[in-house]
Amino acid sequence: MKKALAARGLAASGERVGETDNSREDDRRLPSIKLALIGGLVLFCIIVLTSLGIWQLQRRVWKLDLINQVEQRVNAPATAAPGPDIWAGINAKDFAYRHVTTSGKFLDKPAALVQAVTARGSGFWVLSPFQSTDGFTVFINRGFVPTDKARDEWRADHLPPITITGLLRLTEPKGGFLRNNDPVGDRWYSRDVMAMAAAHNIGPVAPYFIDADANPDPNALPIGGLTVISFANNHLVYALTWFGMALLLGAASAIIGRNEWRARQRPKYRSG
Repeated sequence: MKKALAARGLAASGERVGETDNSREDDRRLPSIKLALIGGLVLFCIIVLTSLGIWQLQRRVWKLDLINQVEQRVNAPATAAPGPDIWAGINAKDFAYRHVTTSGKFLDKPAALVQAVTARGSGFWVLSPFQSTDGFTVFINRGFVPTDKARDEWRADHLPPITITGLLRLTEPKGGFLRNNDPVGDRWYSRDVMAMAAAHNIGPVAPYFIDADANPDPNALPIGGLTVISFANNHLVYALTWFGMALLLGAASAIIGRNEWRARQRPKYRSG
Protein backbone atom coordinates (compact mmCIF):
# COMPACT_ATOMS: atom_id res chain seq x y z
CA MET A 1 0.00 0.00 0.00
CA LYS A 2 2.74 2.40 0.99
CA LYS A 3 4.70 1.49 -2.14
CA ALA A 4 1.69 2.27 -4.35
CA LEU A 5 1.20 5.64 -2.71
CA ALA A 6 4.88 6.44 -3.11
CA ALA A 7 4.76 5.55 -6.80
CA ARG A 8 1.74 7.73 -7.32
CA GLY A 9 3.52 10.56 -5.48
CA LEU A 10 6.60 10.25 -7.67
CA ALA A 11 4.47 10.21 -10.79
CA ALA A 12 2.62 13.31 -9.68
CA SER A 13 5.86 14.94 -8.75
CA GLY A 14 7.28 14.06 -12.15
CA GLU A 15 4.26 15.54 -13.83
CA ARG A 16 4.67 18.76 -11.88
CA VAL A 17 8.37 18.95 -12.70
CA GLY A 18 7.62 18.39 -16.37
CA GLU A 19 4.86 20.93 -16.22
CA THR A 20 7.24 23.46 -14.64
CA ASP A 21 9.98 22.88 -17.20
CA ASN A 22 7.61 23.16 -20.14
CA SER A 23 5.98 26.21 -18.64
CA ARG A 24 9.35 27.89 -18.35
CA GLU A 25 10.10 27.11 -21.97
CA ASP A 26 6.69 28.51 -22.96
CA ASP A 27 7.41 31.66 -20.94
CA ARG A 28 10.64 32.20 -22.84
CA ARG A 29 8.84 32.32 -26.16
CA LEU A 30 8.37 35.83 -27.51
CA PRO A 31 4.84 36.97 -28.33
CA SER A 32 4.20 36.89 -32.07
CA ILE A 33 3.55 40.65 -32.37
CA LYS A 34 6.72 41.52 -30.45
CA LEU A 35 8.70 39.05 -32.55
CA ALA A 36 7.38 40.61 -35.76
CA LEU A 37 8.29 44.11 -34.57
CA ILE A 38 11.81 43.05 -33.67
CA GLY A 39 12.20 41.28 -37.01
CA GLY A 40 11.00 44.37 -38.87
CA LEU A 41 13.43 46.59 -36.96
CA VAL A 42 16.34 44.26 -37.67
CA LEU A 43 15.44 44.14 -41.36
CA PHE A 44 15.28 47.94 -41.47
CA CYS A 45 18.72 48.22 -39.84
CA ILE A 46 20.20 45.73 -42.32
CA ILE A 47 18.75 47.71 -45.23
CA VAL A 48 20.18 50.96 -43.83
CA LEU A 49 23.64 49.47 -43.24
CA THR A 50 23.70 47.94 -46.71
CA SER A 51 22.60 51.24 -48.25
CA LEU A 52 25.43 53.04 -46.45
CA GLY A 53 27.89 50.52 -47.84
CA ILE A 54 26.60 51.03 -51.38
CA TRP A 55 26.76 54.81 -50.92
CA GLN A 56 30.41 54.56 -49.86
CA LEU A 57 31.18 52.53 -52.98
CA GLN A 58 29.55 55.25 -55.07
CA ARG A 59 31.60 57.87 -53.21
CA ARG A 60 34.73 55.86 -53.98
CA VAL A 61 33.97 55.93 -57.70
CA TRP A 62 33.43 59.70 -57.48
CA LYS A 63 36.69 60.20 -55.54
CA LEU A 64 38.73 58.13 -57.99
CA ASP A 65 37.28 60.16 -60.85
CA LEU A 66 38.15 63.41 -59.03
CA ILE A 67 41.72 62.25 -58.41
CA ASN A 68 42.07 61.33 -62.08
CA GLN A 69 40.74 64.74 -63.17
CA VAL A 70 43.13 66.60 -60.86
CA GLU A 71 46.11 64.60 -62.09
CA GLN A 72 45.19 65.45 -65.67
CA ARG A 73 44.85 69.16 -64.84
CA VAL A 74 48.15 69.32 -62.98
CA ASN A 75 50.07 67.64 -65.78
CA ALA A 76 48.31 69.44 -68.64
CA PRO A 77 49.93 72.37 -70.47
CA ALA A 78 49.28 75.70 -68.75
CA THR A 79 46.29 77.70 -69.99
CA ALA A 80 45.42 81.36 -69.42
CA ALA A 81 44.25 82.19 -65.90
CA PRO A 82 40.45 82.76 -65.89
CA GLY A 83 39.39 86.39 -66.31
CA PRO A 84 36.50 88.32 -64.73
CA ASP A 85 34.04 87.19 -67.40
CA ILE A 86 33.96 83.65 -65.92
CA TRP A 87 34.72 84.33 -62.24
CA ALA A 88 31.10 83.77 -61.27
CA GLY A 89 31.21 80.20 -62.58
CA ILE A 90 34.48 79.15 -60.96
CA ASN A 91 34.09 76.12 -58.69
CA ALA A 92 36.28 73.46 -57.14
CA LYS A 93 34.94 70.62 -59.29
CA ASP A 94 35.86 72.19 -62.62
CA PHE A 95 38.72 74.58 -61.82
CA ALA A 96 40.69 73.47 -58.75
CA TYR A 97 44.34 72.62 -59.50
CA ARG A 98 44.20 73.77 -63.12
CA HIS A 99 47.64 74.50 -64.53
CA VAL A 100 47.41 78.19 -65.46
CA THR A 101 49.65 81.06 -66.51
CA THR A 102 49.46 84.84 -66.48
CA SER A 103 51.80 87.71 -67.26
CA GLY A 104 52.08 91.09 -65.58
CA LYS A 105 53.65 92.85 -62.61
CA PHE A 106 53.36 92.68 -58.84
CA LEU A 107 51.56 95.63 -57.25
CA ASP A 108 53.14 98.10 -54.87
CA LYS A 109 51.46 96.45 -51.89
CA PRO A 110 52.71 94.42 -48.92
CA ALA A 111 52.55 90.65 -49.06
CA ALA A 112 50.19 88.69 -46.84
CA LEU A 113 51.91 86.00 -44.78
CA VAL A 114 49.72 82.96 -44.13
CA GLN A 115 50.75 80.39 -41.54
CA ALA A 116 51.75 77.09 -43.13
CA VAL A 117 53.13 73.67 -42.31
CA THR A 118 55.01 72.09 -45.21
CA ALA A 119 57.59 69.46 -46.02
CA ARG A 120 60.15 72.20 -45.32
CA GLY A 121 58.79 72.77 -41.82
CA SER A 122 56.62 75.48 -40.26
CA GLY A 123 56.51 78.97 -41.63
CA PHE A 124 54.41 81.11 -43.94
CA TRP A 125 53.04 81.28 -47.46
CA VAL A 126 53.86 84.58 -49.16
CA LEU A 127 50.87 85.91 -51.12
CA SER A 128 51.36 89.03 -53.22
CA PRO A 129 48.83 90.86 -55.43
CA PHE A 130 49.63 90.67 -59.13
CA GLN A 131 48.30 92.88 -61.91
CA SER A 132 47.78 90.77 -65.02
CA THR A 133 48.22 92.22 -68.48
CA ASP A 134 44.74 90.82 -69.14
CA GLY A 135 43.32 93.54 -66.91
CA PHE A 136 42.61 91.87 -63.56
CA THR A 137 44.28 91.41 -60.19
CA VAL A 138 45.06 88.00 -58.73
CA PHE A 139 46.99 86.92 -55.66
CA ILE A 140 50.08 84.83 -56.31
CA ASN A 141 51.27 82.38 -53.67
CA ARG A 142 54.94 82.91 -54.36
CA GLY A 143 55.91 80.07 -52.03
CA PHE A 144 57.06 79.20 -48.54
CA VAL A 145 59.39 80.98 -46.15
CA PRO A 146 60.50 79.61 -42.77
CA THR A 147 59.39 81.27 -39.54
CA ASP A 148 62.73 83.01 -38.95
CA LYS A 149 62.30 84.81 -42.29
CA ALA A 150 58.77 86.04 -41.61
CA ARG A 151 59.92 89.53 -40.60
CA ASP A 152 61.86 90.07 -43.82
CA GLU A 153 60.51 92.43 -46.46
CA TRP A 154 58.57 90.43 -49.01
CA ARG A 155 57.23 93.23 -51.16
CA ALA A 156 57.49 92.25 -54.82
CA ASP A 157 56.83 95.58 -56.58
CA HIS A 158 60.55 95.92 -57.36
CA LEU A 159 60.43 92.85 -59.59
CA PRO A 160 60.23 93.39 -63.37
CA PRO A 161 57.22 92.23 -65.40
CA ILE A 162 57.19 88.45 -65.39
CA THR A 163 55.11 85.43 -66.38
CA ILE A 164 53.73 83.33 -63.54
CA THR A 165 52.86 79.68 -64.03
CA GLY A 166 51.25 77.55 -61.36
CA LEU A 167 48.14 75.81 -60.03
CA LEU A 168 44.79 77.52 -59.59
CA ARG A 169 43.52 77.26 -56.01
CA LEU A 170 40.17 78.51 -54.75
CA THR A 171 40.00 81.12 -52.01
CA GLU A 172 39.88 79.85 -48.41
CA PRO A 173 37.45 82.12 -46.55
CA LYS A 174 37.28 82.88 -42.81
CA GLY A 175 40.32 81.06 -41.43
CA GLY A 176 41.91 77.79 -40.47
CA PHE A 177 40.97 75.11 -37.96
CA LEU A 178 39.82 76.86 -34.75
CA ARG A 179 41.57 80.04 -35.90
CA ASN A 180 39.91 82.99 -37.56
CA ASN A 181 41.81 85.37 -39.76
CA ASP A 182 42.63 88.72 -38.16
CA PRO A 183 42.79 91.27 -40.99
CA VAL A 184 43.30 94.20 -38.58
CA GLY A 185 46.30 92.53 -36.98
CA ASP A 186 47.45 91.19 -40.36
CA ARG A 187 47.42 87.62 -39.04
CA TRP A 188 46.32 85.04 -41.55
CA TYR A 189 45.54 81.34 -41.08
CA SER A 190 43.95 80.70 -44.47
CA ARG A 191 44.36 82.17 -47.93
CA ASP A 192 41.21 84.30 -48.01
CA VAL A 193 41.97 86.48 -51.01
CA MET A 194 38.89 88.69 -50.62
CA ALA A 195 39.75 89.55 -47.02
CA MET A 196 43.39 90.14 -47.95
CA ALA A 197 42.39 92.48 -50.76
CA ALA A 198 40.13 94.47 -48.43
CA ALA A 199 42.81 94.66 -45.71
CA HIS A 200 45.41 95.97 -48.16
CA ASN A 201 43.06 98.35 -50.00
CA ILE A 202 43.14 96.44 -53.26
CA GLY A 203 40.23 96.58 -55.68
CA PRO A 204 38.36 93.57 -57.08
CA VAL A 205 40.48 90.42 -57.20
CA ALA A 206 40.06 86.97 -58.71
CA PRO A 207 38.18 84.49 -56.45
CA TYR A 208 41.24 82.27 -56.56
CA PHE A 209 44.99 82.46 -56.10
CA ILE A 210 47.81 80.80 -58.02
CA ASP A 211 50.34 78.51 -56.36
CA ALA A 212 53.52 79.39 -58.23
CA ASP A 213 55.59 76.58 -59.70
CA ALA A 214 59.00 75.75 -58.25
CA ASN A 215 61.79 78.29 -58.70
CA PRO A 216 64.74 77.51 -60.98
CA ASP A 217 66.85 77.78 -57.81
CA PRO A 218 65.32 75.29 -55.32
CA ASN A 219 66.87 77.15 -52.36
CA ALA A 220 65.68 80.62 -53.35
CA LEU A 221 63.00 82.12 -51.10
CA PRO A 222 60.06 82.01 -51.30
CA ILE A 223 60.13 78.29 -52.18
CA GLY A 224 57.48 77.54 -54.79
CA GLY A 225 56.10 74.26 -56.06
CA LEU A 226 55.14 72.89 -52.63
CA THR A 227 51.45 72.36 -53.36
CA VAL A 228 50.28 69.18 -51.69
CA ILE A 229 47.81 67.29 -53.86
CA SER A 230 46.30 64.60 -51.69
CA PHE A 231 42.76 63.32 -51.33
CA ALA A 232 41.69 60.97 -48.56
CA ASN A 233 40.14 57.88 -50.12
CA ASN A 234 38.97 55.55 -47.34
CA HIS A 235 35.58 54.85 -48.89
CA LEU A 236 36.31 51.16 -49.53
CA VAL A 237 37.18 50.66 -45.85
CA TYR A 238 33.98 52.42 -44.82
CA ALA A 239 31.94 50.34 -47.26
CA LEU A 240 33.38 47.08 -45.94
CA THR A 241 32.65 48.24 -42.40
CA TRP A 242 28.99 48.92 -43.16
CA PHE A 243 28.61 45.64 -45.07
CA GLY A 244 30.30 43.76 -42.23
CA MET A 245 27.94 45.25 -39.67
CA ALA A 246 24.96 44.31 -41.83
CA LEU A 247 26.30 40.75 -42.19
CA LEU A 248 26.91 40.35 -38.44
CA LEU A 249 23.46 41.70 -37.62
CA GLY A 250 21.89 39.35 -40.14
CA ALA A 251 23.84 36.34 -38.79
CA ALA A 252 22.92 37.13 -35.17
CA SER A 253 19.27 37.55 -36.14
CA ALA A 254 19.30 34.23 -38.00
CA ILE A 255 20.67 32.40 -34.94
CA ILE A 256 18.13 33.98 -32.61
CA GLY A 257 15.33 33.30 -35.08
CA ARG A 258 16.36 29.67 -35.43
CA ASN A 259 16.33 29.17 -31.65
CA GLU A 260 12.93 30.84 -31.42
CA TRP A 261 11.56 28.64 -34.20
CA ARG A 262 12.83 25.50 -32.48
CA ALA A 263 11.24 26.59 -29.21
CA ARG A 264 7.91 27.01 -30.94
CA GLN A 265 8.14 23.53 -32.47
CA ARG A 266 8.28 21.81 -29.07
CA PRO A 267 4.86 20.44 -27.96
CA LYS A 268 3.28 22.36 -25.12
CA TYR A 269 2.44 20.44 -21.92
CA ARG A 270 -1.21 19.86 -21.36
CA SER A 271 -2.53 18.38 -18.11
CA GLY A 272 -5.35 15.89 -17.89
